[in-house]
Amino acid sequence: MKIISLKGQIEVITGLHIGGGDDTMKIGGIDNPVIKDINTNKPYIPGSSLKGKMRSLLEWHLGLVGVGDGNPFNSSLLKDVKFKIDEDRKKAKILLKLFGDKEGKYGITRASFGDCKLSKESENMELSEAKFENVINRQKGTAEHPRQTERVPAGVKFDYDIRIKVLDEDNEKELKDLIKTGLNLIENDYLGGNGSRGYGRVKFSNKQEWKEIQL
Repeated sequence: MKIISLKGQIEVITGLHIGGGDDTMKIGGIDNPVIKDINTNKPYIPGSSLKGKMRSLLEWHLGLVGVGDGNPFNSSLLKDVKFKIDEDRKKAKILLKLFGDKEGKYGITRASFGDCKLSKESENMELSEAKFENVINRQKGTAEHPRQTERVPAGVKFDYDIRIKVLDEDNEKELKDLIKTGLNLIENDYLGGNGSRGYGRVKFSNKQEWKEIQL
């Protein structure tokens, strides 16, 4: 087995909101804060958010969503008639190797996604903006129920580190290619919440320069 790593930056193109779960009520404060490092109070992108978004988009891209009844795809669903086509079956297996299979048929999960910390070049930038959201009353045409959502503003950058465990029986290129496709899909969709309202457009640098980690 060997471990390879892909490192680069995530640049925020439009305000990014990944919720922080702050349950403290503050008068005049932010209703929906972003997640922050408890030690530095600076925003970051959880690896779980990046992995979950990528897997979800890849399952849509590979046509796997319709057979999963809304749940993550797993190897028990390979019995579906759709996967009698060898190419479709092959792509589904690669996804299960990368992201994991609750049935455990394909061994260890190959991909791991580290938390994306703030890039050094962004440390002195403004890291937070408050955007007002509201609901439009359809009959009156007026705004109601105003609330503030915190966002990481455009231009801020985070460092990402994606790693793959490549086993002897794996096709390394297939694993790398699927990660690259996943990054492209996120760029063309969004990361975090409220994407249909323009939030969360991002851009990844360095989508293919993998390096082996010396063990």
